[in-house]
Amino acid sequence: MDQANRELEALLDFYLASGIDCLLETDPVDRFAETARLAERRAAEQGFRPSDRPVQGAGPAAAQSPLSRRPGADRTFPQAAPAAPVPQQGNEASGGGTSVVLPNASTVESARDAARNASTLDELRACLEGFDGCNLRLTAKNLVFADGNPEARVMFVGEAPGRDEDLQGKPFVGRSGQLLDKMLKAIGLDRSAAYIANVVPWRPPGNRTPTPQETEICKPFILRQIELVNPDILVFLGSASAKTLLGTQEGIRKLRGRWMSYSTTGEEIACVATYHPAYLLRSPLEKRQTWQDFLSIKQKLDEKRLAQS
Repeated sequence: MDQANRELEALLDFYLASGIDCLLETDPVDRFAETARLAERRAAEQGFRPSDRPVQGAGPAAAQSPLSRRPGADRTFPQAAPAAPVPQQGNEASGGGTSVVLPNASTVESARDAARNASTLDELRACLEGFDGCNLRLTAKNLVFADGNPEARVMFVGEAPGRDEDLQGKPFVGRSGQLLDKMLKAIGLDRSAAYIANVVPWRPPGNRTPTPQETEICKPFILRQIELVNPDILVFLGSASAKTLLGTQEGIRKLRGRWMSYSTTGEEIACVATYHPAYLLRSPLEKRQTWQDFLSIKQKLDEKRLAQS
């Protein structure tokens, strides 16, 4: 019995190390049946009925087949019931009792419209809670909107929440978040003097990287979030958020430490990129460069404070 328990624990540890720590669906889904329904739907759109489809092996040769001479081979079997319509791209589809969305350009446009109509951060959060255009909401436990002070002069933006963030509904609360808190404290800041968010507000299953489609769907919301906060300084934690919001393909090694300008509606915000705390946990030697970046952030805050006084 002990041996069986150890083997089970080893298997669970293997799954956890592989990033598999949650169930995607509670009910089994027959993908073959879904494929068959899709084929039936496409055939119906082209003007065919199931009974009109040619049967493999039909024709003169089939008449001479030994199978065709078997007793009862000429019996007529009832046709299957018409398949349920398969939704087109951009609509909702049923999978395991859950509504899934096939993303397309109209899904991104609906995200832009929804974000544009939010005039406050509370409205934006409520808009995200009711938004059904991103399938990550189906596997995430919580919406991870933001943490910190929305009146803060500095805003930090990461890529997507992890397991701890998903459980608590707050960004950067796991090991990387603890490191971020230490980095903030080192320059005289804490979460009451900073505002923290992510480009993608739902955790991807197994902490995988968000797909380009998922990022594009969520992008209008973080753009509006930055507009509403309107910080003096914007800090990108990692290359993913910097590339998404700056529209660049440069890597973090070229981006970090360089002061740039982020444009919003009628505003120019000073911005800088630095290494993501999760990367620093894996590569502690890079902490020295990140410390230089945070000293630069402190200096920029002091300069802006003096300019505004």
